[in-house]
Amino acid sequence: MTQTNNRFLDELAKLMTDAVGAADGLKREVDTLMKAQGERFLRDMDVVQREEFEAVKAMAKKARSENERLETRIATLEAQIANTIRPE
Repeated sequence: MTQTNNRFLDELAKLMTDAVGAADGLKREVDTLMKAQGERFLRDMDVVQREEFEAVKAMAKKARSENERLETRIATLEAQIANTIRPE
């Protein structure tokens, strides 16, 4: 009787191990499917990827600072022109 219980428990343990392996495989499959669906959804919505957004953001920041520098330079040049036309 003892040997039968051990065999039964061994088979039960093997069955549970197989079930856990199958559940893990199913989880990976569901994760992959959900990721693919999410990526397709975002692609269909025409959402920008983070890397592209950061690159454009950096370009805009650089352009903004360049515009500020040029505005200051233009104001200085305009003041110099105004002073040469009618000296103070």
